[in-house]
Amino acid sequence: MDRSAHPDLAPLDPTLLLSFVAVAETASLTRGASRLGLAQPTVSLRIKRLESALGRALFERGPRRLTLTPAGEVLLGYARRILALSDEVRARLGEAEMEGTVRLGTPEDFATTHLAWVLARFAASHPRTALAVTTDLTLNLLERFRSGEFDLVLVKREPGGGGGGVRVWREALVWAAAREDWFASDRVLPLVVSPAPCVYRSRALEALQGAGRAWRIAYTSTSLAGTQAAVRAGLGVTVLPRGMVPPDLMVLGAAHGAPDLRETEIALLTAEPLARPAARLAEHVVRSLEGG
Repeated sequence: MDRSAHPDLAPLDPTLLLSFVAVAETASLTRGASRLGLAQPTVSLRIKRLESALGRALFERGPRRLTLTPAGEVLLGYARRILALSDEVRARLGEAEMEGTVRLGTPEDFATTHLAWVLARFAASHPRTALAVTTDLTLNLLERFRSGEFDLVLVKREPGGGGGGVRVWREALVWAAAREDWFASDRVLPLVVSPAPCVYRSRALEALQGAGRAWRIAYTSTSLAGTQAAVRAGLGVTVLPRGMVPPDLMVLGAAHGAPDLRETEIALLTAEPLARPAARLAEHVVRSLEGG
């Protein structure tokens, strides 16, 4: 086809497609932006640009979630294929013979909500590289990384925290609960948290102490699923990244009397020396999570 005769058929920008897929898979501009590590207005603008380029609405805005229009459903399949092919071409031209095993450590909640799609794309474009992924608490991950068990490790930490590494993710934290009245009285607030030390736990206690609010640890869990189940059962409130709050739980903010929470970050640490497969995965993780 002669594209000069059809200037409206310009190639689709992969950056726009990446944002579209993130929003489509999370059914939310907020969660899609969180997955990409971008501000929500940036992702919203990208979706509008994509809809303008195609001349079709891609999402229907519901009260709590976005749903794909028929045009959006068609595009989703193509967008996934385009992004996968882009990674495959890059790998086949430059890394066709690369093989080996990469040992990656990551927090369990981050692995289940944000990392799976990143690793799936890497595996598709590097079929001869095996991924050995271990999930654990950040404290344990750091200890095991220092003892040589991992090539790469993702850890939760304070913004700008020491210890080297590259920040790949910013996490805006929120209060999550099964009902909205937890902060409505002066009663002691029950908390559902991970074992200390945990940056989410620290954020909760810091915010409550700053607000002069009494609290108690009602439930401790080492997993995201366990935390969500306890909150869902009404055992208390917890602190989670906004993108990890499931649809059946509520986000509590200033309107509910909840104090503000400072953000945290996820950093990628790499061992030295780093084999070529691990170096390529590190580059892929940074590129994927820093904004697509």
